[in-house]
Amino acid sequence: MHALSHGTTSTPTAIAVPPSLSLPVIEAAFTRQLHAYWPKCQEKTRAWLLEKRLMPADKVEEYADGLCYTDLMAGYYIGASDEVMQAIADYSAWFFVWDDRHDRDIVHGRPVAWRRLRDRLHSALEAPVEHLHHEDPLVAGFADSVSRLYAFLPQTWNLRFGRHFHAVIDAYDREFHNRTRGIVPTVEEYLRLRRLTFAHWIWTDLLEPAAGCELPDPVRKHPAYRRAALLSQEFAAWYNDLCSLPKEIAGDEVHNLGISLIAHEGLTLEQAVVEVRRRVETCISEFLDAEEEAIRFADDLADGTVRGKELSAAVRACLSNMRNWFSSVYWFHHESGRYRVDSWDDRSTPPYVNNEAAGEK
Repeated sequence: MHALSHGTTSTPTAIAVPPSLSLPVIEAAFTRQLHAYWPKCQEKTRAWLLEKRLMPADKVEEYADGLCYTDLMAGYYIGASDEVMQAIADYSAWFFVWDDRHDRDIVHGRPVAWRRLRDRLHSALEAPVEHLHHEDPLVAGFADSVSRLYAFLPQTWNLRFGRHFHAVIDAYDREFHNRTRGIVPTVEEYLRLRRLTFAHWIWTDLLEPAAGCELPDPVRKHPAYRRAALLSQEFAAWYNDLCSLPKEIAGDEVHNLGISLIAHEGLTLEQAVVEVRRRVETCISEFLDAEEEAIRFADDLADGTVRGKELSAAVRACLSNMRNWFSSVYWFHHESGRYRVDSWDDRSTPPYVNNEAAGEK
């Protein structure tokens, strides 16, 4: 299927979406948007990756724009100030580089390097300013992006973000353990772990600085809001699994919903693809129902007070961006060079990674 996509240019282009990955409801009912700051954001994130030495200069030059990391975030956090948008985009680019380091540490059997990095990230999360000049660029880049994110909302938000990301680091550690030992988690084990390795609650937390308002617990934890948030993230994680299944099978991965279905439910590859797709489509339909309920909740918050009006508007902004997440994630997977496995010289080694033993330095 061909569909119009904005991509990394100002002119929409035709993107070929394979039939097995095509979701007509996304293309028809989830209009794609892009933050007006995006072109400048892309330029600055590219410069930031160089400044922080997170990718070699030749790989930044050849691959950074085509990986579409800024496109993904600029399609999600609509309405954020330019400063917030830039901080989120840089943090997201760091996250992808970290994911690649984690993968290379597994592939090359570097457990000591991984454990060292894991511990340093936990420390940097607690005191980012103290790690801005760390010898490991990945730690210093993380400290820089987190310290910027911590500047937008009160300390209560920062502490929550920190708790959520400590859990993400620990989940990456569990994935390291599983992959180095060839352990394929059961479907239920995988789904629980995936909510952490995909950082569901981190991307949801970042909706709040984008909206310019920290949501109090009774609002953020309200079933209507929380269900819409979870479904938007589940869609993204499972659609990622659907699109990355060939890449991850090529790399002897064990962390993919399709791989768990094959290993523990006895499905063939073709059946696993159908089942993951079914779950993805269910997320979309259930989100549409959850969205209606959450909008009613937002309306109820507008109780005639100034605070009520502010919270109602913030929840509506967050819900709007949850909706944007569907289209942004969808197009990202068909535009980003991250998933073009068939074009790689080595299907198990992405051409945009630094494949040296950087973690052992």
